[in-house]
Amino acid sequence: MKRLLLLIALSLVAYTTNAQQNVNDLLAAGVQDAKQFTSDYIDPASDGLAYGINNGWFNSAEVGGQFKFQLSVIANANFIKDEHKTFSLNVADYNNVRFPDGSPSINVATALGHNDPDITVIVEYDDPIFGGSEVELILPTGIGAENINIIPTAFLQGSFNIFDGTALKARFFPKVESEDAEIGLYGVGIQQEFTKWLPAESVFPVAISGLVSYTHLDATYDFTDTSTIDGENQKIDKDVRTFLGQLIVGTKLKVFNFYGGIGYLAGTSNSDFLGTYRVSDGFLFSEEITDPFSIEKDISGIRASVGANVKIGFFGINADYTIAEFNSASLGLNFSF
Repeated sequence: MKRLLLLIALSLVAYTTNAQQNVNDLLAAGVQDAKQFTSDYIDPASDGLAYGINNGWFNSAEVGGQFKFQLSVIANANFIKDEHKTFSLNVADYNNVRFPDGSPSINVATALGHNDPDITVIVEYDDPIFGGSEVELILPTGIGAENINIIPTAFLQGSFNIFDGTALKARFFPKVESEDAEIGLYGVGIQQEFTKWLPAESVFPVAISGLVSYTHLDATYDFTDTSTIDGENQKIDKDVRTFLGQLIVGTKLKVFNFYGGIGYLAGTSNSDFLGTYRVSDGFLFSEEITDPFSIEKDISGIRASVGANVKIGFFGINADYTIAEFNSASLGLNFSF
């Protein structure tokens, strides 16, 4: 997860030694141009996080009797499609950026992709001494450079049946710090088995239930010590808030069961680029920029899942696959008491 946060910061931190002047040049071209590029660059990563933290909320359509408790360890892998790896950089959307060959637009890497070979742009800026100036910079690449094609997530989840057929759920990833990164997650939800309301629900080996949940991820990556731009308190604050509604259908046999569901995800992702940045041409020109910009992204989409679980005594294991904007696979280890 820290690696993903670092990659989200790539538009403000050089990815290679040859690109160490990227941010300086892009911010010199104007905060609006820097914001436009960064928004397109990190959007797929923001979507991937939002979908990833909503996997694994259920492992069955059946909800047991009152006062039952289940503890689950859940691991997920969101698969990165080719469409998530690039975006079209259209120079018409920028004030001071163009391609060296005059192309109106070129597909360039997002935080999930890779530019191979390197892609360069010309950035124009006004130098108070020399007037109109320009510089060539190498656009940052993404995790595709390391052949990474998944976005992993993992968390601990508990479920407690307050009534027969009604379960309160909570998931948690403790806030942890690793060098200059900090990340934490929590979520709450409720699952109701509708078939419990039927007079002869025990006769039918099929359960139908609904689930609603809320998940919140917050993370910070402080890159002051590694930034190529002079300044203080340079960091990214990332905040993702999502709601999920899900209809679930499945068998309710003693040992082996199938389940499936269809749902809708909605939420927002906010990325705040904070701190002080002293943009300079290396000689005479210098400009100080504080808290350059914030990026807000609305996220929504339909998702459909199919899976199976096995229960032997108090132990169970489940696996499922979800089709959505980011397809994903989940594996859960479940302990019921």
